[in-house]
Amino acid sequence: MMLAAHGVGVTLGGARILDGVDLAVEAGEMVALVGPNGAGKSTLLAALAGDLVPDDGVVTLDGRPLAAQAARDLARRRAVLLQHQSLAFGFHVIDVVRMGRSPWRRTDREDDDDLVVERSLERADVTELAHRLFPTLSGGEQARSSFARVLAQETPVLLLDEPTASLDIRHQEALLTIARDAARAGVAVVVVLHDLSLAAAYADRVCVLAHGRVRADGPPTEVLTGPLLTEVYDHPVQVIDHEGSLVVVPVRKEAPCVPA
Repeated sequence: MMLAAHGVGVTLGGARILDGVDLAVEAGEMVALVGPNGAGKSTLLAALAGDLVPDDGVVTLDGRPLAAQAARDLARRRAVLLQHQSLAFGFHVIDVVRMGRSPWRRTDREDDDDLVVERSLERADVTELAHRLFPTLSGGEQARSSFARVLAQETPVLLLDEPTASLDIRHQEALLTIARDAARAGVAVVVVLHDLSLAAAYADRVCVLAHGRVRADGPPTEVLTGPLLTEVYDHPVQVIDHEGSLVVVPVRKEAPCVPA
């Protein structure tokens, strides 16, 4: 299975958000989308999900345009975790997670719903929150509950928009470990990340976006370099190899000494 963007361009409100983007993601691969604010990461993810139809180019799944595929079929093939969680009603967490099973209603896989929901709650570390109302949760708890929902959907493509933004260190590592393990099991994973060190640690490939275009795409060790990141982020950046892991840090000016 391959998810691919071919020459994708998107204009919103008169601004060119994406311009001629090509990206291919294979089954069993985890790709991180990184770049500064406004680079087009979330817009590209929305296009890859089929939630946004590009003005130019096309997004295909197994060679077929997403626009030609029925909504239910897409729901069975890709799960999407949005950056912002919003529910209009006070659902319990277990009901939110169970929503992920809706694409499999009236299929043989519906028989597994209870087991899959229970397992997804456990994997996302929200079992103890199962009977809490979703709006009463903290931002991190909501994010983990929503992650459990996409896990329960059991799709071969997983699209995650800044899933670690509101999580503590332990849950950041746990979530990305689950995503990486899913890729190792054959799922195609695309994740938007702001933390470049996390992208280096977990992604097979890193796609760097800037001004709506792909500036680099490849293994973390080849893409995450000081000169490129310094240029893309318009701020001095240093990349350090710490015991075999890349750590990306901003270069900070020393604070001036203030006389006592």
